Amino acid sequence: MLLLARGALASPTIVVLGDSISAAYGMSLEQGWVALMEARLRVDYPQIKAVNASISGETSAGGLRRLPKLLADYSPDLLIVELGGNDGLRGYPTTLLATNLEEMVRLGIAAGSRVLVLPMEIPPNYGPRYTNAFRDSFRNAAAPDGARLGPFPMADVALDPGLMQSDGIHPTVAAQPLIVDAVLPVVRGELGALAVAK
Repeated sequence: MLLLARGALASPTIVVLGDSISAAYGMSLEQGWVALMEARLRVDYPQIKAVNASISGETSAGGLRRLPKLLADYSPDLLIVELGGNDGLRGYPTTLLATNLEEMVRLGIAAGSRVLVLPMEIPPNYGPRYTNAFRDSFRNAAAPDGARLGPFPMADVALDPGLMQSDGIHPTVAAQPLIVDAVLPVVRGELGALAVAK
């Protein structure tokens, strides 16, 4: 599989459409998980290009507005959507989040990209009804159109105060490799599937 990946898809393009978690808030872009992921993937995909299209404070609605141009400009082999955290923190309706996520998945697949949705989590003080609906938005967005639902990228980070910045929301520089560890296996799987398809 690795030889096939190297031969058939040596120069994949990944677009990461995210918020401050992916925009390397509080640090340089080179220290963030997207850049670290690109560096680790370059061992098997020497010409890989990871476009970090993440903006701090971005919502699912903002990401949806920007997505068509990103797809046109970069024609990504893999689109990674890491959005929704700001929707939840602002208490936006989960129906709106779900609709936006589903449309981003639809647009990505229609453009010929594989799509990976990274789910977010919100604090339990929002109540079980909202929290469960929020979580379901990611699962439902990935299921209908064949996108892949990835792991919560901060699963090993969010509850460790030593890995979070003073605001309690954003991960530290030290946390970035752990985020890569969480995301990389599923990204490798998607790139491997692309290599087989091509």
